Amino acid sequence: MTAYLGVDLAWGLGSERKPANETGLVAMAQDGTITDADWARGVDAVTEWITDHLGPRTLVAVDASLVVTNPTGIREAERQVGQRYGRWKVAANPTNLASAASAGARLLDRLTALGVGYVDSTATMRERTGPAAFECYPYTTLVGVEELGYDDERPRYKRLDTTIPAAEARARRAVAFDALVERLRTTPLDPPLLLDSHPLTAGLAEPSVLHGPTHKHREDLLDGALCAWTAAFWERHGDGRVQVLGRDPGLPVDPAEPPDEAGRRPVVVAPARASQRRPVGRLDA
Repeated sequence: MTAYLGVDLAWGLGSERKPANETGLVAMAQDGTITDADWARGVDAVTEWITDHLGPRTLVAVDASLVVTNPTGIREAERQVGQRYGRWKVAANPTNLASAASAGARLLDRLTALGVGYVDSTATMRERTGPAAFECYPYTTLVGVEELGYDDERPRYKRLDTTIPAAEARARRAVAFDALVERLRTTPLDPPLLLDSHPLTAGLAEPSVLHGPTHKHREDLLDGALCAWTAAFWERHGDGRVQVLGRDPGLPVDPAEPPDEAGRRPVVVAPARASQRRPVGRLDA
């Protein structure tokens, strides 16, 4: 039975003004085996794929802004990504109610209608009585899990480095992607992530090409696998190795946005080293 689903939806469903790209989708069992992997285009197809893979307690990790209540600016969880992971050159795109990228909120509405809950803390994740979804960000996973060895900077496997010629930037991106896949395949991880257990994710180990759309296709699938594994990592380690960015109940004045009409809080679940955390109740750390 599927334990974890990863959905790389950051830009996957687009908006009325932006054509939809393909969304990377990965299903993973508790032992790290990839039980299914695919791409889908559009909210209907993504919802259908998730529906087909839901189990009684499936945990769905989505790389997208699921709960957005701030009218303008940046969500507190996104601000905290920059504050705590900026040293590793990781930051989050700002999201607000005026943003065109509303795919995550639309997907969450569909999942809610299917009976999928939303979890915004380790306690609610562990206490869930049915399938549940949460928001994550693959970059914080990669630099927050010390075993992967990204001690100084995030891997540049996504966007091109605009400070160097395009041809060189594509070549470097391909090298970074292949090195990341190799680390994921060979590093002992707890829980495991067995990319070689499914033909599509096993294919990520093939040498990268420089063609942009082909690279993006592979990148989306890899990020889907990272999302699924983040769900497994959170369930395995809880607050010991994961922090929930957003509302801080230890602060005298909560800086975060209000919950939505369903009482859901905007949070990002992020694996974290000790140096990426800050003491509860401090605004200046």
